[in-house]
Amino acid sequence: MARPRHLDAGLVQQAQAALREAKTLEQFRCAQAVLLPALLGSTLEQTAALLGVGRATAARLQGRFRSGQSPGAAVAKRWGGRRRALMSLEREREFLAPWMERAKDGQVLVVSPLRAALAQELGRPVSASVVYRMLARHGWRKVAPDTRHPKSAPQVQQDWEKNSRKCWRTF
Repeated sequence: MARPRHLDAGLVQQAQAALREAKTLEQFRCAQAVLLPALLGSTLEQTAALLGVGRATAARLQGRFRSGQSPGAAVAKRWGGRRRALMSLEREREFLAPWMERAKDGQVLVVSPLRAALAQELGRPVSASVVYRMLARHGWRKVAPDTRHPKSAPQVQQDWEKNSRKCWRTF
């Protein structure tokens, strides 16, 4: 069972005043996120359902109100992004520059040497998926060979199939 939420009377009075003076939906929701558990004894899930937001958002609204942060102000989001980045985007660009020159010259880029070079650069082993995601991040794509050779002659192939010898040797 979750521990009961303790909200002091001063915070409840601030929330009631903020509710009366709210000019935006965000300000209104912040005040309600504090008042609903205090006055009705609702849980965080029930509060979130009443406000029409997720459980985590209801907790963030309460925290934002408690910290005195202006609900209408732009909030710096702390979630999302590349949290486990091995290199910055600029450093990745610099690392891929020599490979880009080779690719522009018409050479085929093979992932295994690129992976080995990346592991040497970072000083630790990396999986192939790391290399593929890095290439995708920088707009590279896999170019697969065509299903047929550009200089092939389909008519000559069919003639050979029709006229080839059908004898089998036994040993």
